[in-house]
Amino acid sequence: MAKPNQRTGSPAPQLPPPAPPLDRLIHGRIRLGLVSALAVSEPLSFNELKSLLQTTDGNLSVHARKLEEAGYIECRKTFKARVPHSIFLLTATGRQALERYLDHMEALIHAVRDQ
Repeated sequence: MAKPNQRTGSPAPQLPPPAPPLDRLIHGRIRLGLVSALAVSEPLSFNELKSLLQTTDGNLSVHARKLEEAGYIECRKTFKARVPHSIFLLTATGRQALERYLDHMEALIHAVRDQ
């Protein structure tokens, strides 16, 4: 039972249980955009992702590498007319991470709207 508020005498509101920690790896704009884009339209090339996310080569490379190291995405490199061509795919681990992230955001939205 909730303890009464000392000022008003009404019961203190019950707080929801703490949410699991937010996945900081995909929380940033570029990484979340990259994972989300691959979730709805894979495979995507490096240039397609760069255009979609409106970022630079270097920025996309750094963020993609972090996601790849975590096992969230896979990068397949090929050559077309001697030019390197990178294709990105979302892994099962990445899809699960995105689902957890979206569940977390939905819970947060519901908690705020229910106040």
